[in-house]
Amino acid sequence: MGSDRRLARTEGLTDVQREILATVRSFVDKEIIPVASDLEHRDEYPGEIVAGLKDLGLFGLTIPEEYGGLGESLLTYALCVEEIARGWMSVSGIINTHFIVAHLVQHHGTPEQRAHLLPRMAAGEVRGAFSMSEPGLGSDVAAIAARAVRARDGSDAFLLTGQKMWVTNGGTASLVAVLCRTGDSAGGHRALTAFLVEKEPGFGEVMPGLTIPGTIRKMGYKGVDTTELVMDGLRIPADRVLGGEAGIGRGFYQMMDGVEVGRVNVAARGCGVALRAFELAIAYAQERRAFGRPIAGHQAIQFRLAEMATRVEAAHALTVRAARAKDAGGRGDLEAGMAKYLAAEFCKEVVEHAFRIHGGYGFSQEYEIERLYREAPMLLIGEGTAEIQKMIIGRRLLEEYRATGAGRAEHRAA
Repeated sequence: MGSDRRLARTEGLTDVQREILATVRSFVDKEIIPVASDLEHRDEYPGEIVAGLKDLGLFGLTIPEEYGGLGESLLTYALCVEEIARGWMSVSGIINTHFIVAHLVQHHGTPEQRAHLLPRMAAGEVRGAFSMSEPGLGSDVAAIAARAVRARDGSDAFLLTGQKMWVTNGGTASLVAVLCRTGDSAGGHRALTAFLVEKEPGFGEVMPGLTIPGTIRKMGYKGVDTTELVMDGLRIPADRVLGGEAGIGRGFYQMMDGVEVGRVNVAARGCGVALRAFELAIAYAQERRAFGRPIAGHQAIQFRLAEMATRVEAAHALTVRAARAKDAGGRGDLEAGMAKYLAAEFCKEVVEHAFRIHGGYGFSQEYEIERLYREAPMLLIGEGTAEIQKMIIGRRLLEEYRATGAGRAEHRAA
C-alpha cells in the first residue's frame, strides 16, 4: 500500500516524521515483504535487512542527537515499528529490545554510561537485549531468583548467578540489561538491581561466567534469536549497575519504565500485523471467485472486512494515544496497558478473519497469511499477558476513580 492508504493514518505529524515513515514504508515494501516468508520458514536471521535498518539510522531513532541519534519521539518509533511489523514482525523484535535498553541508559544511566554506550548504540555497533524473565517466572518480576553479590576480593564488583529465559536477541546482542536480586528476598521488588552486561555476540560461553546455550525453537516469531542466559559467577564492575550506586535496589522501577515503552512497541506490532492481514484479505477477496463472482461481492465477506478494518483503526488510535501520553512525560502505564491489550487481541482476531477469508489456501505456506497466523499469538503474551494488562488497567482505574466519602454521599443523594 502506498502513503495514501486509507487505514492507520496519524494526524498531526511533522514533515520530518512523515518523511521518516515514508522511507521506512518504502524499505518494508521493497526489502522486507518480498523475502520475509522465505526467511521465516528457514528460521534465518535477516542480516541484510538489519544492515539496511542500520543504514537508515533506525537503531538510533530515539537516541538524542548529542549522542549521534535522530532524537525522535516514542510516537515516531511506534509508527516505524507498525510499518516494520507490517512487513515481518520478527524484524520489529530485533530493534525493540535495543530500543528498550537505549531508553534505560538514556533515562536512568549515569553520564558516563550514556557517553560510553549511546553513541555506539545509535550507530548500531552495540545492539541491546533485555532480560527479566526466568524459567520459573514470567510476569511475577518481584520473585526473581537470579542473584548479584559483592565480590570478596576488596573490589566493588558484583558476581551474578542465575538463569534467565526468553531473551530476545540474546545471541546477537552485545549489551544485555539484566535484572537480578541484590537484597533479601523479603525486600520483593525493592531488592532488585539492573546491570548493563557487555558481551560478545554468539552462543556458548561468550565470556567467563556467561553462557548463551542456543536459540529456543518457537511456533512463530522466527528469524530473531530467543535464548536462555546462564550466569555462574559472572563478574560485573560496579560502574555497570544501571544508574551507578544510586541504582542499586532501583532495578524494578527502571525496568518497568522500559517495559512501559515496550508495551507501546508490542501494541504497534499488533497494529502492523493486523494491517497486513487486512491488506492480504481484501486483495484476496477481490481475486478469488465463488458462485460466479469475486467473494468480496458476498455480504458475509464484506462484514468480515468491515470488522477487520474497524479493529485496525481502533488499535492504531489507542496505540498513538499511548505513545503521545508517554512522550508528554507523565505516567503512561494505563494508556500503554490498554493499547497493548487491545492491539494484541484485535490483531489475533483480524488475522483469524483473514485466515478464514483465504479458505484452504490460508493453511498453505505459499500464502503469507499462514505466517501471520503463527506470529500473532506471541503478541498475546509478549511484554505481559492480557491478564496482566487488565490487572494494571483495573488498578490504575481504581486509583484514578478512588471513592471518597463525599463522592459516595453524592451518589446516594442522586
